[in-house]
Amino acid sequence: MELLDPLMLGFGVAMTPANLLWCLLGALLGTLIGVLPGIGPVATIAMLLPITFSLPPVSALIMLAGIYYGAQYGGSTTAILVNMPGESSSVVTCLDGHAMARRGRAGAALAVAALASFAAGTFATLVVAVASPAMVRFAQLFGAAEYFSLMVFGLVAAIVLAHGSVARAVAMTLAGLVLGLVGTDVNSGTQRFTFGIQELSDGIGFVPLAMGLFAIAEIAVQLERHFVRGTGAPVGTLWPTREELREAAPAAARGTLIGSVLGVLPGGGALLSSFAAYTFEKKLARDPRRFGKGAVAGVAAPEAANNAGAQTSFIPMLALGIPPNAVMALMIGAMAIHGIVPGPQVMTREPALFWGLIASMWIGNLMLVIINLPLVGLWVALLRVPYRLLYPAILVFCCIGVYGLNNSAFEVALTLGFGALGYVFVKLGCEPAPLLLGFILGPMMEENLRRAMRLSRGDPMIFVERPISLGLLLLAVALLVAVLAPAVRKAREAAFTE
Repeated sequence: MELLDPLMLGFGVAMTPANLLWCLLGALLGTLIGVLPGIGPVATIAMLLPITFSLPPVSALIMLAGIYYGAQYGGSTTAILVNMPGESSSVVTCLDGHAMARRGRAGAALAVAALASFAAGTFATLVVAVASPAMVRFAQLFGAAEYFSLMVFGLVAAIVLAHGSVARAVAMTLAGLVLGLVGTDVNSGTQRFTFGIQELSDGIGFVPLAMGLFAIAEIAVQLERHFVRGTGAPVGTLWPTREELREAAPAAARGTLIGSVLGVLPGGGALLSSFAAYTFEKKLARDPRRFGKGAVAGVAAPEAANNAGAQTSFIPMLALGIPPNAVMALMIGAMAIHGIVPGPQVMTREPALFWGLIASMWIGNLMLVIINLPLVGLWVALLRVPYRLLYPAILVFCCIGVYGLNNSAFEVALTLGFGALGYVFVKLGCEPAPLLLGFILGPMMEENLRRAMRLSRGDPMIFVERPISLGLLLLAVALLVAVLAPAVRKAREAAFTE
């Protein structure tokens, strides 16, 4: 009963006509960018940040959230029909989903993917609703020292789970921390790292950085690639057989549990969850050789896991203000645009936003089942849009959006500069997500570090004298030691290679 009243408040907010419209728009956009390979939810959310400036905060977050979990649905459509994952978390769905399509069971594979995603989304929404308030109550025990240690742990975990070498992930995180310090120091009033450029006195804008590193750089990378367009397998009947449902149900349940846990972890989310669920099902199967040849469990488990992982990654963002992945960092940026400080106070100060966003997740998942299955033909037809027309249009849209924020040509130039830098990062094998997390957490880390040092009169022992702070720092050290161990490092490299 304690949970019922706030959920009713949330559904009351989410089911207003305006918010239903934004939820539907987010779900449609998410499906669209999930279907089209190479764009992805991170780039799309970065591009749409300027639009959210004119929306109410709850409507903006509902739309952006719909894009994130909608992309998990859309990515499976092209993965199954044309063996081309529109979203990175749908890569493993290609293995068995397209094999089912070649056997004439494309419709059944699409239905299994949609139903598994909806079931996982429903469960994950309940997990978010139950776990977030509990985590908020735990976070109320935190002081400045605990928050600083929590952010250190979050950055270390993101480094460990980032793709590529640990050294590059550390370098990207440090670069993000430095970029977050650019601007005027609020305590002394002096300018730092501005090099005399007046436009940088208020710091580097979140939108130009995010849009450049993800949207512009992604367009440049995709223009180099030559996609082979498939004609698509015939969909056929959309209803799975009883045997297929019997095999899919337990696999989807296990995938949901795996995704729900991994989504909360820093650096986790949809991609890690889908790979982990597929690997688990393959090891659990009596005959692993059937995976890759049209196993229904190979579709149900990763599709359930990626949707559950996408939604439970909202828990640390909503309850603690700590983004576990790049998409949640963008969500925090959207909250900052509206003057909302992320963290445990959001639930008490903005209950309509907090519970409205959670309720919208279930509504959005229901919309996605209705959107995806009947409109399969439309989504596949969109693959015929020439990329030489699509990407320049997106580039123009990005520049207009950035300029419209502050009517600043400097910010447009800054966006293009970060786009070039992001392209270089891709060529060097450096993942930009740790940089964005460092940029978001850097100012908050500095603020909590200074506050803790003032409270302790300059004594750094405050970080080890407080039990929660000490525990978080020890966890961070243990993660670093573990990932530097030769055996763990080889296993990590093998997992990412696979």
